[in-house]
Amino acid sequence: MSIKSDNWIRRMSENEGMIEPYEASQVRYGANGDRLISYGTSSYGYDVRCANEFKIFTNVHSATVDPKNFSEDSFFDVVADECIIPPNSFALARTIEYFRIPRSVLTICLGKSTYARCGIIVNVTPLEPEWEGHVTLEFSNTTTLPAKIYANEGVAQMLFFESDEVCETSYKDRGGKYQGQKGVTLPKA
Repeated sequence: MSIKSDNWIRRMSENEGMIEPYEASQVRYGANGDRLISYGTSSYGYDVRCANEFKIFTNVHSATVDPKNFSEDSFFDVVADECIIPPNSFALARTIEYFRIPRSVLTICLGKSTYARCGIIVNVTPLEPEWEGHVTLEFSNTTTLPAKIYANEGVAQMLFFESDEVCETSYKDRGGKYQGQKGVTLPKA
């Protein structure tokens, strides 16, 4: 298994549609010259952006969080350029980018250090071979203060690992329940 470089990511995105929309460079500044949290292709990965759709956890209904019987009442929806996550809470969002993972590739997501150094942890499970969709992102605010997430800026880095052999059964073959997801996707039993 080997980690894939910027050249491989570029070829797979431009020729195979692995990442759409795809940014070939590392973007650090907005159209008006303001500094952004970077996104786009890096040396051995791709920094994804967060869309402006958020689901912020709330306990106003005193619901129990149950992955087998999840209630949408546990979240309230926000569409904005910024999201404020309450102390010791979390929010769900999604990537702007839509992914189509090749059959021989496993993709791992890690949070960006800019957020990690503020106590904001990004959690994403691996993107399995032949999975496709918008990636649902979980932001955990581990601090006792409100925390801010910026839409349309970098939030996490995807690392692509290609196997020496193609897997026998892919996520698509299994009919995975999150295949082709669009928007922020809540847990499915």
